[in-house]
Amino acid sequence: MGANSGEQGERIAKFLARAGVASRREAERLIEQGIVTVDGEILTTPAFKVTEGMDVRVDGSRIRAKEPPRLWRYHKPSGLVTTHKDPQGRPTVFEAVADQLPRVISVGRLDLTTEGLLLLTNDGALARQLELPANAWTRRYRIRAYGRTTQEALDKLADGVTIDGVDYRPIRAKLDQVKGGNVWITASIMEGKNREIRKVMDHLGLKVNRLIRTAFGPFQLGGLSEGAVEEIPSKQLKEQLGAKTCAALGL
Repeated sequence: MGANSGEQGERIAKFLARAGVASRREAERLIEQGIVTVDGEILTTPAFKVTEGMDVRVDGSRIRAKEPPRLWRYHKPSGLVTTHKDPQGRPTVFEAVADQLPRVISVGRLDLTTEGLLLLTNDGALARQLELPANAWTRRYRIRAYGRTTQEALDKLADGVTIDGVDYRPIRAKLDQVKGGNVWITASIMEGKNREIRKVMDHLGLKVNRLIRTAFGPFQLGGLSEGAVEEIPSKQLKEQLGAKTCAALGL
């Protein structure tokens, strides 16, 4: 199905994001995979505009009208990828929570072997808001790594570090424990660039063998058990986002 640019309506990627199916970028990937249909025909372009009454489906599931934004904490186990469909056929976060939640998207990602707190939402606009660098929300991690380091070496990360031409913002890190051949470190980062913790630790001569995210901004992993999901009350969400942002999101 081609573009229908002459018609009024909402671009398909925005429609899917507002419905909580996926971010706009992820929506374009779903279209490329050929799993988005409109009135029974496979969609081939993200330029398509959705108008009232159209039957829009993703992987066979009909996309309904937008529901109020909701947010969940999920304790992601190691071994799950944070994507809706994995080309390699690996198990995904979204398959793991499918029997507990409506269709959701993630706020940012955790890589295959990273565990801990992953925020899930039914609203693409809310996901984008929570990911904004302007929020400057701290991501906190517990790290187990093979090797040796000192608190002095970790303290130098507070000035930021450049690795292979990539600049990483200041990192606060504390050496918690030395156990056998491993060290345990608590670290807080602001950006969460691709594999940031692993690359910085490797730069220090440490090989990360376990990585657990314990906080994303004001939202904590706490005692949530592995694989468990818990909704964040709308009151708490509103307190963190502020009245103006909440009004724009329809909260």
